[in-house]
Amino acid sequence: MVLLHGFTQTRRCWGSFADDLAGDHELVLLDAPGHGDSSAVVADLDTSALLSGAVGGRGIYLGYSMGGRTALHLALARPELVERLILIGATGGLDTDEQQAQRRAADEQLAQRLESIGVERFVDEWLQLPLFAGLDERSAHREERLRNTVEGLARSLRTCGTGTQRPLWDELGALGMPVLVLAGEADTKFRDLGRRLCDSIGADARFEVVPASGHSTQLENPSGTAAIIRSWLDD
Repeated sequence: MVLLHGFTQTRRCWGSFADDLAGDHELVLLDAPGHGDSSAVVADLDTSALLSGAVGGRGIYLGYSMGGRTALHLALARPELVERLILIGATGGLDTDEQQAQRRAADEQLAQRLESIGVERFVDEWLQLPLFAGLDERSAHREERLRNTVEGLARSLRTCGTGTQRPLWDELGALGMPVLVLAGEADTKFRDLGRRLCDSIGADARFEVVPASGHSTQLENPSGTAAIIRSWLDD
């Protein structure tokens, strides 16, 4: 099982969720381009997906948020590598050119803010966003996020942000592998996006709501998230 993390995280930010899955799976934990030990790697979403597949090989791919978008790109580009696909808090992209342009502009402002104030203040501001209100001090993995660099994170915003993702909705019906889409009970936006992902993929997709969690279900309710995944894999 190959795990692809979200923005500002590293491969070490999965916590007890990864420990749980490691009980019956061999895990491959990757640092995304611009993050952790891959902070100097330059890649857009398509290239990031192909790099992940080259390192991870054939297996089950699990992506969270930015990692979910990366996993979707890989599943479409190299479906022979993705036996099953698990997405947490993911999206198929923005629908219009205007929405994409607005998001790219917003991410550029974030990148400039990061370059102005540095990683520590930026990470603290990032974790204060309502999206991450359910994270406590331990599950936020703040110290690990501080291993990232200004240059790497700013580049990630500019090359792998949501505004750079081409809309995938019309392509999702081509996915032939089983897909599990998860969203937190309190994450209204991504519950709606998760249902739309499943509707676009078709019969091989299942949508599940993870109770007692928001956007980061694997950190806010790690045992519940792992139990849903394991049940789906058993099916």
